[in-house]
Amino acid sequence: MRRFRSVAVAATVAALTATSLAACGGDGDDSGANVLKLWHYESANSAMGIAWDRAIEIFSDEHPGVEVRFERKAFEQIQQNAGMIINSAEGPDIMEYNKGNATAGLLSSQGLLTDLTAEATERGWDKALSPSLQTTARYDKGVMGSGNWYGVPNYGEYVMVYYNKELFAEHGVTVPTTLAEMTAAMDTFVAKGVTPLGMSGAEYPAGQLFYQLALSRADRDFVNDYQLYANPVDFKADPLRYGAETFAEWVRRGYIAKDSASLKAEDMGTSFISGKVPMIVSGSWWYGRFKSEISYDWDSFLFPGNTMHAGSSGNLWVVPETSKAKNLAYDFIDITMRPEIQALIGNNGGVPVAGDPAAISDEKDRKLIENFNTISGQDGLAFYPDWPVPGYYDVLVSGFQGLINQSRSPEQVLDAIAKPYQDGVAEITRD
Repeated sequence: MRRFRSVAVAATVAALTATSLAACGGDGDDSGANVLKLWHYESANSAMGIAWDRAIEIFSDEHPGVEVRFERKAFEQIQQNAGMIINSAEGPDIMEYNKGNATAGLLSSQGLLTDLTAEATERGWDKALSPSLQTTARYDKGVMGSGNWYGVPNYGEYVMVYYNKELFAEHGVTVPTTLAEMTAAMDTFVAKGVTPLGMSGAEYPAGQLFYQLALSRADRDFVNDYQLYANPVDFKADPLRYGAETFAEWVRRGYIAKDSASLKAEDMGTSFISGKVPMIVSGSWWYGRFKSEISYDWDSFLFPGNTMHAGSSGNLWVVPETSKAKNLAYDFIDITMRPEIQALIGNNGGVPVAGDPAAISDEKDRKLIENFNTISGQDGLAFYPDWPVPGYYDVLVSGFQGLINQSRSPEQVLDAIAKPYQDGVAEITRD
């Protein structure tokens, strides 16, 4: 899940030394720097890995005499040791790091990350990123959503509905545009003996479906209350009550299989890949894999009727306070925001934050970006349900497994997830 402990990109450590061509850099105190140490953990064949390799080439062309020392790190290597690593002489000048209060927010509150606010204004990053995308870039005392810039995302992610077009056609089902139409579509499948919605109760998908259902009754004020602690959240009231009750109803009506309580996200994904289920509700991180592995006709649509959707920026480029080449790091970030790099992300199954759909050749990739632009343009990114407090992911998994196997009522689940949330917020916001 895209969360504080996001799924690691298991990559072997590799080194890439870019050709020593090119340099103009900034005019600051590192203008004489001749090395830029860059770390990230995206695989070489991922959308971001491909795009960022090209960004390194462009950087080298534009910065003669500057050597790029790139290292691909395993996610956990950075996640577990980031504070120690970037506070040492061996740390990078720029690196990819996970967004959120417990990661980038924590390091910013400890004074380990460079304040990028002036650069964001001067270079126009504040104009390129929508307010909801900026939420994960800005932190005040470690809490995201306001304050200074400590990171810059250049790709995004969001939750959608993937569907099997062949099963839809076979059973006479059309793509729903409202939640009522989606319910009717699922009733049609159930009547024909088909479980309409693939699910994973043992990992993130169940919590994300609950959140999508809650968001169907939510607005930005609710998201700010839940995610940013603007006001107390009542778990016994809508939209959270609606999310839990509707989820339980979907299980009772046969839209979700009860035995999916023990399934992992991979089980859900491979079930969709094999053509066994008509729909799954999950994120854009599946998109590239589905393109390469699915042999039947498939597509996606936004969760019907919602204006708010689970999703966020991707991970952040951050510049350690100890960086000896800060202006060069800013130049590299700026390159990743250029149309050429944004188009590379989009043409390889990623979601650029400033992408032009007209520059995307594949129809599915173009739709992926158009839908993201729709969400972002209406300030509709609502982040993820487990983000508010550390450890909340496991709380949600346990709660919604209970709804799937019907061992807990919606009221019991809401009680079970309310206290850890409230305790966590009290700890975070305590002076």
